[in-house]
Amino acid sequence: MASTAALLLLADGRFPAGGHAHSGGAEAAVKAGRVHDTASMTAFLTGRLHTTGLTTAALAAAAAAGQDTVLLDAAADARTPSPALRHTSRRLGRQLLRAARAAWPHERLDRLAEHFPRGAHQPVALGSAALAAGLTPGQTASVAAYESVNGPATACVRLLGLDPYEVAAALAGLAPQLDAVAGAAVTAALLGDPDALPAASAPLLDVYAEQHSSWKVRLFAS
Repeated sequence: MASTAALLLLADGRFPAGGHAHSGGAEAAVKAGRVHDTASMTAFLTGRLHTTGLTTAALAAAAAAGQDTVLLDAAADARTPSPALRHTSRRLGRQLLRAARAAWPHERLDRLAEHFPRGAHQPVALGSAALAAGLTPGQTASVAAYESVNGPATACVRLLGLDPYEVAAALAGLAPQLDAVAGAAVTAALLGDPDALPAASAPLLDVYAEQHSSWKVRLFAS
């Protein structure tokens, strides 16, 4: 029961990990005209899930399995070519770790904070928090996969004024793919080799991140 409650808390957008302030590339995609309605949002979320979502879910699951966080952080860095996204990931990781240390005090979280004072990458921090909270690697992969689409979907409601019921239906429709991505992520993570983790690429998200970081006026931090 404790791990189920922790899973729900980590997946809750109200958990003070900073994710609510980030659109996951949705704001730039909206400005570019690629996302403009529920159908185009769903296509965007699907692509994000199978690229960024898969990669982050595998990294988080590996951290939840107790693997070396220094090696995993280096693996996350290598899989994040955009300087803007690297900065965002570490910023989110730092805030998530702060919240997790308050919720689930654990020596692993203390060591991670000490080793990465400017923040470990977000999926590494997420997996470490999940371990401290008693989650399995499979549960952790599910949380990470869900986060990869829920944040941008919520941002699209704010950016485009989409019907929240239609957006919720779109997320529900992605459920089988979320399960499949989480399953593939944990299978790769349990191999125990950071080099074997997925490195699915989303070049347009990298481009969007660099463009977005230069905007003077924006609703979301990334």
